[in-house]
Amino acid sequence: MRTTPPYVPGHGLLGDRVVVVTAAAGAGIGGATARRCLEEGAFVVVSDAHDRRLAESHAALQKEFGADRVAAHRCDVTSETEVQALYAAAVERFGRVDVAVNNAGLGGTAELADMTDEQWNRVVDVTLGGTMRCTRAALRIMRERGSGVIVNNASVIGWRAQRGQAHYAAAKAGVMALTRCAALEAAEYGVRVNAVSPSLAIHPHLAKVTTPELLEELTRREAFGRSAEPWEVANVIVFLASDYSSYMTGEVVSVSSQHP
Repeated sequence: MRTTPPYVPGHGLLGDRVVVVTAAAGAGIGGATARRCLEEGAFVVVSDAHDRRLAESHAALQKEFGADRVAAHRCDVTSETEVQALYAAAVERFGRVDVAVNNAGLGGTAELADMTDEQWNRVVDVTLGGTMRCTRAALRIMRERGSGVIVNNASVIGWRAQRGQAHYAAAKAGVMALTRCAALEAAEYGVRVNAVSPSLAIHPHLAKVTTPELLEELTRREAFGRSAEPWEVANVIVFLASDYSSYMTGEVVSVSSQHP
C-alpha cells in the first residue's frame, strides 16, 4: 500500500472569490473543499442540513481563517425555499457568488428488486434533485454578472455498475448529464459548469454507512492501494473552480486510481 502524499499548500488560486459549498460540515469532501478554498484565498459560505455539525465546522473554520471570511447557512437541498435562502444569504453577506460547489448527496444500499419507492426517491431527490436546485439557483445569479463557476460532485459509480446501488448510480449519472446540459446553456453568459467523479474517498460518515468488507473490496480496486483523502478530491474541485481550467466546461473529471 502506498502512503498518502504530503498535503499541498495554498497558492492563492481563488483569491477573494466567494464560494458556496453544500454538505460542507464534517470531515468529508465538502468540508475538505471549504477548507481548501479558504486556503486558496476565498470567502466561503458553508452549508449543510445537519445543524450541530454545521455549527461545529463553522466555528472551527472561523477560528482558523477569521470570522470575516467564513459564513454558515443551514440548507436542506431537497427544499427549493431553503436553496433560495442559502444563495440570498451568500449574496447578502459577501455581495456575490463566484463559485458554487454542489457536493450534497445521499447514498444507501438496496437491491433493486427489494428497493422501496421511498428509498429510490430519497436518494434521487437529494443527490440529483438537490444538485439541480443548487445549480439552477447559482446560474440565475451568475448569468446576471456574466461570470461564475459551478462544480458538481458526481461519482465513478455513474459510469460503473455496483450491486445495491441502482438509485445512487442513476442519480450520479444524472448529475453528469445535468452538468453537460447546464454547461451548454451557461456558456453564453460566461459561466462554466463541470463535475468531479471520485471513486473512493473514505471519511467517518462514509465508514458509518458502508460495511468494512465493501470498503476493503473497493480499496483493492484502486491502483494506489488506498482510498483518496477527501482533500485530494478537493484539490481537483479547486482546479475546476480556478482560472487554470478556464477553457473547460461540461466536463466530468474522474478523480480515481480505480482499475476494472
